[in-house]
Amino acid sequence: MEILAQYGQVLVFVAALFGFIMAYGVGANDVANAMGTSVGSKALTIKQAIVIAAIFEFTGAFFAGGEVTSTIRNGIVDSAVFAPVPELLAYGMIASLLAAGTWLLVATYYGWPVSTTHSIVGAIIGFSAVGVGIESVKWDEVGGIVGSWVITPMLAGVLAYLLFMSAQRLIFDTDNPLAAAKKFVPYYMVFAAFIMAFVTVTKGLKHVGLHLTDTEGFLLCIAIAVVAGLIGKLAISRVKIDPEADKEMHFNNVEKIFGILMIFTACCMAFAHGSNDVANAIGPLAAVVGVIESGGQILDKVSLAWWILPLGAVGIVIGLMTFGARVIETIGSNITHLTPSRGFAAEIAAASTVVISSGLGLPISTTQTLVGAVLGVGMARGIAALNLSVIRNIFVSWVVTLPIGAFLSIVFFYIIKLIVGAA
Repeated sequence: MEILAQYGQVLVFVAALFGFIMAYGVGANDVANAMGTSVGSKALTIKQAIVIAAIFEFTGAFFAGGEVTSTIRNGIVDSAVFAPVPELLAYGMIASLLAAGTWLLVATYYGWPVSTTHSIVGAIIGFSAVGVGIESVKWDEVGGIVGSWVITPMLAGVLAYLLFMSAQRLIFDTDNPLAAAKKFVPYYMVFAAFIMAFVTVTKGLKHVGLHLTDTEGFLLCIAIAVVAGLIGKLAISRVKIDPEADKEMHFNNVEKIFGILMIFTACCMAFAHGSNDVANAIGPLAAVVGVIESGGQILDKVSLAWWILPLGAVGIVIGLMTFGARVIETIGSNITHLTPSRGFAAEIAAASTVVISSGLGLPISTTQTLVGAVLGVGMARGIAALNLSVIRNIFVSWVVTLPIGAFLSIVFFYIIKLIVGAA
């Protein structure tokens, strides 16, 4: 308690600095989830993607990032065990932010799309296990996370495969692809609008003050989907078909239609991502601030100080703008060749998986989900369409994320403990 009173402001400053580093890493690595497929399919240039992502990530993080945040990410450790030694929680959360942020920057440098959620969870597991005891970790939750390495990418991959194959059969393999697109694309738009509205409402607007019941939210999403479908049908009906044009020209026009859809889905994904994953950076920071401002009390929920949310939002945007291109290139170009229709299938499959997993209460990594969806689209063209060496590196980076986060957190935890003790 005396340590918190004596060094409280210093600890808050250090936590804010490392929280910014973590947010920077989230922006650099995780924003490819929203923009990678759009860039890879040439629906957007890298500069356009960065501008759009910066706007919607910041908007999501700042306006819908939450009034309240849980101090312990995903309930992965038992907060009650820290009650006798609250300073250890402060040291550990600071160490976790630096550990997870460091790993994200290393992974981004090599272009590996890793899970920011698993990075911070691994870090929290590490300091808690050595700082308080192995019994403080809820190992069943850890088991669920390990299981998600397989389940969510597979689910997204299957959905992406089915979506792309349906577009192939209904549109691209017909005698008149553009006429088929006019007929069937509005239905894809209805499905896409419903899924993206559902993701945005449930993941992005739950803390804005819109207190909708589940039924009201569901009906709102249906209404948005129907309106989007009608607008899409009207817009596509105005596309002129040149009867003399060859099939290749029809293919190009159909891809342009899917490209427009992808821009819409990318904006929604960026907003939902900013609102949801900013918690990976500000959750531990809020925990440190809460412990110090409460005089050492361990609270399950803490109100956010006014400066925490903007810090996370700005960190995400700066990370994206200065260092985000590497992972965007990996997801968009290096796994498999993407066209707008393939990218659209991958993005909607990833969003659908987020909805399904959230409904079932499964732990989920948006990164792993999207990579799985891109793999599914690639598999629709055969194993030769996939870059297996890139996929191998990605899978290895997923497996080592949790233990590396834990190891770095343990090292930084003891360093911080040593420095404060020596002071």
